Amino acid sequence: MPTAARLIAAILFAALGWYASELFKPLLEEGTDTGRLSEINALVGVFVGWKIAGPRAGDTYGAAVGYGLSAGAGLVVLSLFVHSSTEMLNRALRKSYDGATEAVVAVFELMVEYGALMADSKLITTLIGGSVIAGVTTEWVGRRYS
Repeated sequence: MPTAARLIAAILFAALGWYASELFKPLLEEGTDTGRLSEINALVGVFVGWKIAGPRAGDTYGAAVGYGLSAGAGLVVLSLFVHSSTEMLNRALRKSYDGATEAVVAVFELMVEYGALMADSKLITTLIGGSVIAGVTTEWVGRRYS
């Protein structure tokens, strides 16, 4: 059921996903093709905001911090999974893997590799702070417009 809280959560987490992607791009190796990294992560943010943060609105502001952080963690993990899976498929089409098991394991290896690149204080602070702000704002909207 669409609600104002779900809509605001989707918009805020999309913005957070896009902005975090823009902070992540300089952390990649020089010359890395980022393609539609920001746009894809914004779509992941829409999904996470709509499915994780939005439905939980209407509780307390303490809970809002919790579900904001949960949605932020979901944004990171799901984005890592999507991009790692895409990279694995690109490598698989170039016959880089001997079998399906090796390709599936590569997804998780790539997630760890990309996750390690995210160990930047500005990026982590943005993700945590943005998740809390998005959660609290979602709660505020949920209380006002339910």
